[in-house]
Amino acid sequence: QVQLVESGGGLVQAGGSLSLSCAASGRTFSSYSMAWFRQAPGKEREFVAAIRRSGGSTYYADSVKGRFTISRDNAKNTVYLQMNRLKPEDPAVYYCAATSTYYIGSSEYDYGNWGQGTQVTVSS
Repeated sequence: QVQLVESGGGLVQAGGSLSLSCAASGRTFSSYSMAWFRQAPGKEREFVAAIRRSGGSTYYADSVKGRFTISRDNAKNTVYLQMNRLKPEDPAVYYCAATSTYYIGSSEYDYGNWGQGTQVTVSS
């Protein structure tokens, strides 16, 4: 098991930027593929981005491609989500997730470890 703690959420104006972090503890961080999901009120949790164990491959939802960047620092046991050009449809609770399997998916059921979430609010 790995424990995940997100930080960096807050209020930002539309068009602005925000950077989220997810610190991991427990078993070897580099053995986990990592992802970010988000959930807005009244909506299902949706995939945002994922990154493989080595950081060599990344994957994005179409809605954030070109605006968000996922990265990781295995030496710091941390995964990041840089969010640029935030839109009114981006506000949600953002969750960090981890999986120890090689398969990296876009379903929340593909991940067995979750953080508590951090709120992102965008003002227009």
